[in-house]
Amino acid sequence: MVCFAGNSSAFGDCMSDTQTKDMIELDTRALIGKGLHRECFVHPEDPARCIKIVVSGSGNENRREQAYYAELTRRGVSWDMLPRFYGLVSTNLGEGAVFDAIRDYDNRISFTLGHYLSSEQLTRLHGPALRMALDRLKAYLLEYRIITMTLKTKNILFQLTGENTGKLVIIDNIGNSDFIPLANHIPRLARWKIQRKWRRFERSLRRDYAANRALAQALEPART
Repeated sequence: MVCFAGNSSAFGDCMSDTQTKDMIELDTRALIGKGLHRECFVHPEDPARCIKIVVSGSGNENRREQAYYAELTRRGVSWDMLPRFYGLVSTNLGEGAVFDAIRDYDNRISFTLGHYLSSEQLTRLHGPALRMALDRLKAYLLEYRIITMTLKTKNILFQLTGENTGKLVIIDNIGNSDFIPLANHIPRLARWKIQRKWRRFERSLRRDYAANRALAQALEPART
């Protein structure tokens, strides 16, 4: 999925605003991202936003995600590295969830972290920025106790904010899938889960991109 968190009104205002609009016609040529269960399109009425459509499954993923976004909104978290949810709309392809479209400083849709790590040349070119962005993302998740089901490079975008600067934004698999989500209410447990998932994430990076000789530099803790 390719979506970005920008400034917007409160969660409840977004919900009521989007639900009152007429059906939106999506053009399949506006597809900018595709996951296992959802596809993402540029919003035809606002290129700064995107719309996620469920294409397989029951839609439980959308409902779980929306419930967790409501929880984050109540807690007043920063949306610096998460896409803000604007609410639901009706489209010709079914119900859609609206987010901001993530774009680089030159207005191009941002690429995934996997795109940059799949190329040793790109990893080396953006190594310092990637290293700092990874450190900042981990700190962000811990500070705001944001839980993800899994951390995967295809679900994280590296948004270039300048030629040599950037940040990471998680765009999918956000939320707690535990049957009894105790970590949503116990800060210490939440941070333990986040640390555990981050360790797994780093192991997966070293495994999946083992051939990338520049990866070690990107995974070194940034010097302050």
